[in-house]
Formats: sequence, C-alpha cells, structure tokens
Amino acid sequence: MRVRLVLAAGVLLASAAAPLAHAGGADGLSAGPALVGPVLNGPVLDGPALSGPVLDGRAPASRAADDLTVYGYGTVGDDSTVTLSGMYRCLDDSAGPVFVSSTLVQGNRSAGIGGTQAVCDGHLHEWVNTSVVKDPAYRPGSARVRATLMQLTADEEGLPTPGFLAAEDAAVELR
Repeated sequence: MRVRLVLAAGVLLASAAAPLAHAGGADGLSAGPALVGPVLNGPVLDGPALSGPVLDGRAPASRAADDLTVYGYGTVGDDSTVTLSGMYRCLDDSAGPVFVSSTLVQGNRSAGIGGTQAVCDGHLHEWVNTSVVKDPAYRPGSARVRATLMQLTADEEGLPTPGFLAAEDAAVELR
C-alpha cells in the first residue's frame, strides 16, 4: 500500500510540472473530481493520490481545472497556533487575485485560519494557513476543515467581489 502511494505521489509531482490548457467547466467550477489526500511535503497516508488515471505523467483533460484538497491532519501548538494545509491548482488569476481560505470547525467552535494567496499557473501547489486561535481554543482530536479557492474581482462599482473556484469540506485529525 505504501509503495503504491509513493508511486502515485511521484506521478502527481510529474503532472505538476506540465502546464494545463483547459479553463474549467462551463460554470467556472471544477470540471472533474477533486484531488484526494496529501501528496507533497506531508506524510504518506492511506488512500489514492488521484481519483482518476494519469497518462504520460500528465493529468487527464477532466483534471485540468481549478481544484483544492485538504490534508487529513492539522496541528495545534502549545501557544494555540493552528496550522492547516492541502493542495490546490488554479489556472487563471488575470481577473483578480486568488486566495485559499480555510475555516476550522471543532464541536461548536468555528474560526477562520489564515489565507494564502494562490499562484495560478496550472500546476499543483501546497497551501499552508496558520493562525493563533485562543478563544475558543482548539484541542487535538477530530475536526472539520472548510477550504475555498476564491478569486476577488471588481464589480461595476469597483468593489471587490468573491468568486468561488473550488471548495472542499474535509474531516481532519488535529495533533
């Protein structure tokens, strides 16, 4: 199982080197299934690295869209610093900046955990969001992460308007 996951991670690394040419589905959202599981800079966990086949080191055409995943773990430091991470891919930021935002939910507590500006070049990138959350404090154990890949564009009056490119709601284990 571990060898298969390491091989899948290698395929993902190779696919990250190939630029994508497709701009997503007709609705502007992800045209294919989401990426699954941690791939880079994290431990190898059970589960597939991609939900579809990979040919010639590149993702299939249905994968060529904005996409977002959440790793199945996060950390809570002694000083209440929460760190969450995952992978994303976005294709075009010419209309405005793109960000990866995350919200941590544990019990009846919910807090935004940072925001990372995305690099939209069609390649896979890792995102890491960190915040100090003391009230309410989070504890090691089960939680949920709601992550979004969001683009800010200007409306008719020039005010920034969020456009959601991809979203993921995932169970995580806080350590």
